[in-house]
Amino acid sequence: MSKERGRKAIATNRRARHLYVVLDTVEAGIVLVGNEVKSLRAGRASLVDAFATFDDHEAWLHHLYVAEYAMGSWTNHAVRRKRKLLLHRTQITKWEVRVHESGLSMVPLSLYFHDGRVKVELALVRGRKAWDRRRDLAERDAQREMERAWSRHLETRRR
Repeated sequence: MSKERGRKAIATNRRARHLYVVLDTVEAGIVLVGNEVKSLRAGRASLVDAFATFDDHEAWLHHLYVAEYAMGSWTNHAVRRKRKLLLHRTQITKWEVRVHESGLSMVPLSLYFHDGRVKVELALVRGRKAWDRRRDLAERDAQREMERAWSRHLETRRR
């Protein structure tokens, strides 16, 4: 039996890039129990409202929703339990200092399988103000309008 290769997405947190400024990212493993992996293979997870914290020099992921496995029995897991993240000690130390001193937060951006193991892309973020978000939307709209105008210009030159 051949092992999976590559990266297969389970869930993404698209809203996080809108609400926060991403300063740094890291890939972390996650400790799972019971039928959680089977449920994740079915794509039954959500990163909405999920966040990470440090507790006693360990990283923990809170509010990650992993649905109960349909074929499971009384051994099914709690759907929103806190899960331990697997990071190197140096990464934990570096991020813990930045979170506590700078008032930054840690938010998961995506959950995926990497070579058969479940990984979390964790981001160190700072919250965006409402005017930042409006400015980004205006810049995106302006860029889109410039691209439309340019394509119209090229169309008229071809004729």
